[in-house]
Amino acid sequence: MNEIIRCAWAGMTDPLYLAYHDEEWGRPVRGDDKVFERVTLEAFQSGLSWLTILRKRDNFRAAFDGFSIAKVAAYTEQDVERLLGDAGIVRNRAKVRAAIVNARAALEVPGGLSDLVWRYADPSLPAPRSMADVPAVTPASKALAKELKKHGFTFVGPTTAYALMQAIGLVNDHVEGCVARVTPRLSDR
Repeated sequence: MNEIIRCAWAGMTDPLYLAYHDEEWGRPVRGDDKVFERVTLEAFQSGLSWLTILRKRDNFRAAFDGFSIAKVAAYTEQDVERLLGDAGIVRNRAKVRAAIVNARAALEVPGGLSDLVWRYADPSLPAPRSMADVPAVTPASKALAKELKKHGFTFVGPTTAYALMQAIGLVNDHVEGCVARVTPRLSDR
C-alpha cells in the first residue's frame, strides 16, 4: 500500500485545508486582480492562521468586490466602515486600509502587479526534504517586499512576501515526495 505524502502543515483533518494544499498552494497564479487577492489575503493572515482566512475567503471576495483592483482602489471611508462591520471577514482597520492603499498602489505599477511579482520567481530551487528546510524569509522575499514598498504597498514585509511567493507558485515549497509537488510548466512561467 502506497502512503500518500503531504506537507506536514496540510494536516489531514480539515477537508478545506487539504484541498487548498493539494489543488492551490504552490500552483502558478497570474493576473493582476488574482495576485492582488493573494497579496491582500496574505496581509490579512498576518498574525492569524491561514485556515482562518481560507474559511473566510468567499466572504472576503464578496466584501472586496472580487478583489478588483480598480474597484478597491476607489473605496472611500464609507467602504472602510462597511468592511469593519462585516463579520464574515477579519475586521482589522489597519489591514482594511492596507488593502485599499495597496489597490491604489497596484494601479500605478508599470507593467502591472502580476508582472512585478513574477520577476521574483525561482522555480529552480531544490525540493525541501522536510518543513524544517522551508525558510520563512529569503533574499528574494526581502527584495520583493522592498520593491512592493517602493511602489507604495503596506503590510508586505519579507515574511508576508515569502508566504505570497509560496502560495502563488513563485517558489515550490512542497516537500520532496509530496503528492502536490508539481514542476511548473513553461507556459506557467
